[in-house]
Amino acid sequence: MSDKQGFEDLRLMYKDILSKAFSTNNLDLLDSFSKNTNEVDRKAAMDQAFRDKLLELLLENPNSLENYVSFCIESCRRHMVTPTMPVVLLGDIFDALTLNKCEKMFSYVENGVHIWKEDLFFVACKNNLLRMCNDLLRRLSRSQNTVFCGRILLFLAKFFPFSERSGLNIVSEFNLENVTEFGGDNSSTLKDSLDEEMVVDDEKSKLAIDYNLYCRFWSLQDFFRNPNSCYNKIQWKTFVAHSGSVLAAFSSYKLEAVELQKSNLNRVKAVSTDVEMQESNKEQHYFAKFLTNQKLLELQLSDSNFRRCVLIQFLILFQYLTSAVKFKMETQDLKSDQTEWVKETTAMVYRLLSETPPEGKKFSECVKSILRREEHWNNWKNDGCPEFQKPKQPISHDSTDEVKKSRKRRRPVGDIIKEYETQEKVYMGNNELTKLWNLCPDNLVACRTKGRDFMPSLESYMVTGAGGARRTSSGGWGWRALRLLARRSPHFFVHTNNPIGRLPDYLDDMVKRVTRDMAANAAASHSNGDTSSTSDKTFKQEPAEEEITEEQMEADLIKGADSNDIEQVPDSTHAGEDEDKSSRSRVTMISPSQLDALASKLDDWKKLATKLGYKQDEIQYFETENATNAARAKNMLRLWFDDDEDASVENLLYIMEGLKLVEACEALKNSK
Repeated sequence: MSDKQGFEDLRLMYKDILSKAFSTNNLDLLDSFSKNTNEVDRKAAMDQAFRDKLLELLLENPNSLENYVSFCIESCRRHMVTPTMPVVLLGDIFDALTLNKCEKMFSYVENGVHIWKEDLFFVACKNNLLRMCNDLLRRLSRSQNTVFCGRILLFLAKFFPFSERSGLNIVSEFNLENVTEFGGDNSSTLKDSLDEEMVVDDEKSKLAIDYNLYCRFWSLQDFFRNPNSCYNKIQWKTFVAHSGSVLAAFSSYKLEAVELQKSNLNRVKAVSTDVEMQESNKEQHYFAKFLTNQKLLELQLSDSNFRRCVLIQFLILFQYLTSAVKFKMETQDLKSDQTEWVKETTAMVYRLLSETPPEGKKFSECVKSILRREEHWNNWKNDGCPEFQKPKQPISHDSTDEVKKSRKRRRPVGDIIKEYETQEKVYMGNNELTKLWNLCPDNLVACRTKGRDFMPSLESYMVTGAGGARRTSSGGWGWRALRLLARRSPHFFVHTNNPIGRLPDYLDDMVKRVTRDMAANAAASHSNGDTSSTSDKTFKQEPAEEEITEEQMEADLIKGADSNDIEQVPDSTHAGEDEDKSSRSRVTMISPSQLDALASKLDDWKKLATKLGYKQDEIQYFETENATNAARAKNMLRLWFDDDEDASVENLLYIMEGLKLVEACEALKNSK
């Protein structure tokens, strides 16, 4: 009981201070007074004080309500009251005022939409604002307060983002409660009751409007409010029959041929007023609807607004039936004959809209534009209603001008391709690729060029390499020699009972055989006057023994294997032995003078060693075995040239250029 009494005393005290602060527009007074209290208690008491003060203003000074709400907004920004308090006050104001005063007060809510979208108010107040607007809409009449209802809906559209799902019809539901009631005496025709006061230019254009047409016309409203019923076979036949009768009535009943007299107009006004009073006594409708009295149908057919409303309903229905809606069932799909009927009927409806005055063609084009825009919204909903984001603004006008200029300078790709085709070249997208491709556009021909044959001749590699330097004990040279023998020597695949003891001995023996074959082929070519090269003779001679034939077949099969398995040793097949030797030494070998010059400039040899594939323990070995960096680099490079299959001067230069070892590259290039 003491807590309740304490809260009541605090509320009364805050109310007095609030009255003084609001009358003098001094928010600092209220702020300084409320700092001495607990925040939770202070906000609760202050909220109640604001509502109590509002009741007094509603009775004493209603003109100051907008200023009072603004005063509350500033109090929220200083964290003296809860953020929902301004909307709560607005809800109390709308509950206490009449509809005319509410419409004037709502202008304050509309103009302050930027306030409600602030971070402080949006999250806390969005549900309260929505509830407040819905309460207002329930009090309003959709037929008499149409403008005010539209203002409320426009405010909600501005306040909530597009991606707010609470305001979207995500699953495409229909207002099935919008039932159109009609009926009457089917024994009499409507034409007889109205013909005597109708003046028609063309007597043939008159149409007998009987009870059957009346029922068919208003029965279409069931299909308009629930388009999914058209996917039923029986319902579809009913819809097609009723639509044909109504559209035929519109086609034969031209509006230009009807002229209403003043007495007829007075009669229509009297009948509509009487029927409207009867309808209002039965039920209050939110939506403005046309009256369904039998006596009004012929007059309604002569009304352009009425006709346009019905024809647009047809178009909306047809758009839904033919559009791809995400939440349609698999069975809800039109057949080919149904789709064709919809297409023909749509064209007929647009023709009737164009013939309906005033400005029928202009109105028809506007309807087409609106329905196309509606199709975009339908696709947006099918994509899950993604959030709209504003495009990024350019940094400056200069940058945009530069972008525009660069775009103007860019030539179309088609023009560039045509220009290259006239030169019998292929455009590959950029200059470097285009230049490389057009060296030889045919890939197979490019692979057959002499520059792509990296395999040396057997004689130049075996005799020159081993006879001059005796490198049969080198592992790298021996491995290449075995691969070359398997490809180009008939002595490699030979059945023998003597196993190979040591690889250097076997290679020495093969060198002697190749040398002996070279001498024999040279003597035979000299005696026969043959000008072909000895290497070609070696390849063309047939095996003398029968068992060599099978071995040669096996060697031919191996020859067809992937050339990537063979070490790419520089080729000198079409040159002499001296030229081959110089070519090999230039590509793969490094001279002692080059090695010394390079090692002296290679201070950062560890960086190069890591790039060449040496591990940390191997680098440490080089460092402990040699005293200076030049000796370490020289030892490392010598081993690399002996062991690595890809070791060459060109590759070494390429690697060092990538590591930006400029001085070492210059020393290697300048040395001989």
